[in-house]
Amino acid sequence: MLLEIARVLNEAQLAKVNEILAGSEFVDGKLSAGMAARQVKLNEELKKEPKQMELLLRILVSSLAHNKIFNSAALPYRMADPIFARYRAGMHYGDHVDDAIMGKSGPRFRSDISMTLFLRDPESYQGGELVIRTSFGARKVKLAAGDAVIYPSSSLHHVAEVTAGERMVALLWVQSHVRDPARRELLYELNQAREQLLQQAPEDETTKLVDRSFSNLVRMWSDV
Repeated sequence: MLLEIARVLNEAQLAKVNEILAGSEFVDGKLSAGMAARQVKLNEELKKEPKQMELLLRILVSSLAHNKIFNSAALPYRMADPIFARYRAGMHYGDHVDDAIMGKSGPRFRSDISMTLFLRDPESYQGGELVIRTSFGARKVKLAAGDAVIYPSSSLHHVAEVTAGERMVALLWVQSHVRDPARRELLYELNQAREQLLQQAPEDETTKLVDRSFSNLVRMWSDV
C-alpha cells in the first residue's frame, strides 16, 4: 500500500526541525548506503550528533505515536532512528530497494515499510520527486512540508535529480506487526470501516462483529 499522510508534523514541529537542521553538519550520504545503493546514491545526510538527534527523534516519534492514520496503516512494532537527507542541485538517488534488515548499532529488525517525510515546501525546489514503482506503473510523490508517504520497503524507487533549490526529508523504516503488505492494506481498510461504525452505531450487532473480526485478524496475521 502506498499511502500519503497529511500533517505528520504541525507548523511548530516543522519549524523546530528545520531550525535544528539549519545549524547542523551534513556528510556524504554514501556513508550509510549498502554496496548496491552506494553506486546510485548522491545526497547528504545529517551527521548524528547525540543531542540534536535526541531532540529530532523526540519530535518525530511523538508525532507518529499520535497519528492515527500512520498507526492504523503501519501497525508498527519497531522503528529505525530517522535519517535526515539533503539534496542540493544536481543530487539524486537512483533506482534501489531499501535494505531488508536494518539496525547497525542497535537491535536488528526487518524493514517492512519505508516512510519519507517532506520537510520543505515543494515550491522551494525543482525536481526531487520520489518515484515509486508500483504494479500500476511509476508513482511520483512530492508533498507539502510536514506531509509523509509510506510504501512497502520492497518497492523499487528513486529520487529524481534536484535541479534547483534544496530538498530536505526525513526517512524512517518500520517493522510491522503484520509482515504481509496485502494483509496490512486489508486491515487498514477494515479498520476505517470499523472506526466509522464504532462512532455511528457502537451498540449495533454489525459493529460488534466487525470489531471482533478486525481484532482476530490482527491476532491471526501478527508474527510478533
